[in-house]
Amino acid sequence: MPDIRLPDGSVKKFDRPVTVAEIAQAIGPGLARAALAGRVNGKLVDTSRRIESDAEVAIITDKDSAGLELLRHSTAHLLAHAVKELFPDAQVTIGPVIEDGFYYDFAFKRPFTPDDLAAIEKRMQEIARRDIQLVRELMPRDEAVRFFKGQGEHYKAEIIAAIPEAEAISLYRQDNFIDLCRGPHVPSTGKLRVFKLMRVAGAYWRGDSKNEMLQRIYGTAWAKKEDQDAYLRRLEEAEKRDHRKLGRQLELFHTQDEAPGMVFWHPKGWAIWQRIEQYMRRVLEESGYLEVRAPQVLDVSLWKRSGHWDNFRENMFFTESESRDYAVKPMNCPGHVQIFNQRLKSYRELPLRLAEFGSCHRNEPSGALHGLMRVRSFTQDDAHIFCTEAQVEPEVIGFIDLLQRVYADFGFEEILVKLSTRPAKRVGTDEQWDRSEAALKMALDHKGLAYDLQPGEGAFYGPKIEFSLKDSLGRVWQCGTMQLDFSMPERLGAEYVGEDNARHAPVMLHRAVLGSFERFIGILIEHYAGAMPLWLAPVQVVVMNITAHQAEYAQGVANELKRAGLRAAADLRNEKISYKIREHSLQKLPYQVIVGDKEKAAQQVAVRTRKGEDLGQMSLADFVSRLRAEEVRLGRAAQD
Repeated sequence: MPDIRLPDGSVKKFDRPVTVAEIAQAIGPGLARAALAGRVNGKLVDTSRRIESDAEVAIITDKDSAGLELLRHSTAHLLAHAVKELFPDAQVTIGPVIEDGFYYDFAFKRPFTPDDLAAIEKRMQEIARRDIQLVRELMPRDEAVRFFKGQGEHYKAEIIAAIPEAEAISLYRQDNFIDLCRGPHVPSTGKLRVFKLMRVAGAYWRGDSKNEMLQRIYGTAWAKKEDQDAYLRRLEEAEKRDHRKLGRQLELFHTQDEAPGMVFWHPKGWAIWQRIEQYMRRVLEESGYLEVRAPQVLDVSLWKRSGHWDNFRENMFFTESESRDYAVKPMNCPGHVQIFNQRLKSYRELPLRLAEFGSCHRNEPSGALHGLMRVRSFTQDDAHIFCTEAQVEPEVIGFIDLLQRVYADFGFEEILVKLSTRPAKRVGTDEQWDRSEAALKMALDHKGLAYDLQPGEGAFYGPKIEFSLKDSLGRVWQCGTMQLDFSMPERLGAEYVGEDNARHAPVMLHRAVLGSFERFIGILIEHYAGAMPLWLAPVQVVVMNITAHQAEYAQGVANELKRAGLRAAADLRNEKISYKIREHSLQKLPYQVIVGDKEKAAQQVAVRTRKGEDLGQMSLADFVSRLRAEEVRLGRAAQD
């Protein structure tokens, strides 16, 4: 009879097999009411799961992150149930959990309308109030195929037909609605109280543009109404900060159909780019990196040797010349290995850190393109460190120092870290993986960084660390990476002479801090709502005259600011000063300098901030000193 060990170390003994729900009831009726699922020996299961032998058990509630994911997963099924009740001819396909919610794809003869969405959400609420039990059933594969075909659910039948014949098919029944799913799920629909349908979008079956177009209904679900309300407020704020809208409003960049997934940078946007590139170049130089430049187009044979042909071909652009096939580079690493290979290196020359602001192209699906966030042409702050195995840990520590400094300088204070370990399909020996994973773990521990472990999520060529930053709206953006590579140096013939006078393949560390410049600038625009910190602002100061009598003085002030190295402009138009102030406020310029007869007579300037704060009159020298002090802080908050 099972002994159940609970998370607090206590043990509950039962004289018969027991379900997760019964264990929760034995602990207390409050927990039994709150239970959504259980974790048995580390595996998430339904509350109906029977436990027949000793086990470690934790009860999952909506206070756990796993509980919130369960709520969203089950709400996706609730959505499908409601659609089938209202529109019996609709076919259900797949409905996964996504960040902050879920979606479900449907095949239906006509587009869903906003009125349809309102009706579906209302029916979801009705089904939730019925408090229908969710029951897991198993069915042989071929029987399941026949069942779903008989229900007119041909997409489900196609999914099941691709599953190995010997595998039992897991189904979940809620009343007369049955769906294919591994589970687990919440015990009943009554647990689903807080949800909202958001929008409808098109989606190709299995994500392939050659397949039929389906309708994807997006929704969000939460444990508490106040959490959902806060999320909806964040969405409203995010809409105001949309980098595509601000990009047009602030004249930073645009995209157009003649160059899908590629960016036309305007002068102001390119000024931001240049500030970032110059900053990163300085940081890299201070950290011992050597900047290089590799060709954009390389013979296909190199991409075959590097492994990209087998693993990345569908995302590459190709061209041909004189009966020779070439690929436009999707990444910089093979080119950097060619630079390393031009002369046999000694171990004394390692680590060798090669950096490139490399322009890359990837053939992303047109439906996935999204402003600056998902493009086909982009530039990476890419670098590759060629080192010995013993140098991996100190190099990773040095990289973390660099990354933390850079993120802080751009105004990001919270960094989230994930460590991905060996996948089932990989190159290299277990001993190499043991040492490499240990080196990455020790580097993270040395820096005192908490991290989430992602078992099996490493690349086939080595483990990796992912660094994500959290923006002002609490959204998480994965930007930085440190990837350890056993494979490519050896595949491309990279060698160095070791202390033993023998030749060895170096370890190659792929690393990036910002990732794509385009995407990082998009993140910055939304993080700051377009109001860039002084050091990044394309125009830092605008000088405005009140009447024509001060035009010459205003132009002279602007010229002095430019000579001081500041990005200043003069607005001498014959417009009311209130109109000028409003116009430049909408452009989110950090400072406005206003000169009238009093300022001209005193040889001073009147200063306003973009927040509307009036700093009063001051000398030009004092104003420049103020800007200098603010520039030095970069994006870091002012210290009290």
